[in-house]
Amino acid sequence: MRINKYIAQSGIASRRKADELIEAGRVKVNGEIITMLGYEIRRKDKVYVDGKLIDGKKFEYFRFYKPAGYITTASDEKGRKTIYDLLPNEMRTMKPVGRLDKDSSGLIILTNDGDLIYELTHPSIKVSKVYRVTVDAKLTKEELKTLATGIEIEKGKIAYADVELLESTNKESILEMTLYQGMNRQIRKMMEFLGHNVISLKRIRHATIELTGLKKGQFKPLKPKQIKELRTYIEKIVNKEENKE
Repeated sequence: MRINKYIAQSGIASRRKADELIEAGRVKVNGEIITMLGYEIRRKDKVYVDGKLIDGKKFEYFRFYKPAGYITTASDEKGRKTIYDLLPNEMRTMKPVGRLDKDSSGLIILTNDGDLIYELTHPSIKVSKVYRVTVDAKLTKEELKTLATGIEIEKGKIAYADVELLESTNKESILEMTLYQGMNRQIRKMMEFLGHNVISLKRIRHATIELTGLKKGQFKPLKPKQIKELRTYIEKIVNKEENKE
């Protein structure tokens, strides 16, 4: 197995990032620094990145229902609850694909596949993420249009979303919002710009993977069919972007 693939399978980096680590002299095999990108790993070899022994085992993929009140990280200096408090110890090698803030809930894909994490989170690959959002106001047609055309939530950062109004009363609106960006707290900042507060925010789909069938705090492995559909989806997006160039 090529060394960059082995590193990617450990979950610490994509293959592209692994190549950068190798070229920087941060990778050792059996105690020797390796800088050749095409180096082949044998079964008994021990691979170290920045002095840490890694395990290039097979890729695993899971979907997880994050409840509100937990942060999407392995540890926290402030002592807040993390998603790994809900997962068995063996799941600590799985990394989240993107994040949900503490007050949000819903779908998180967990995997040790560094390439997949890169493809699902890199800004150049516009993967869809769908959210069910409840806000504390009746949104006007102009506000819905503003969400779609774009809002400058930070200097130089324009956030936009495809929006479908599902329900509306004088006191609140329930929306389905689809994002193709990965900005921090994007939906909440967009609503703050409009002068509204988010009551609840739940991710219900990421690319082709859906939350359906999971209970809060529950995780399930992705089926081979789901993984194939996900890879096909990503490949179509990448090819579409390349054809534009």
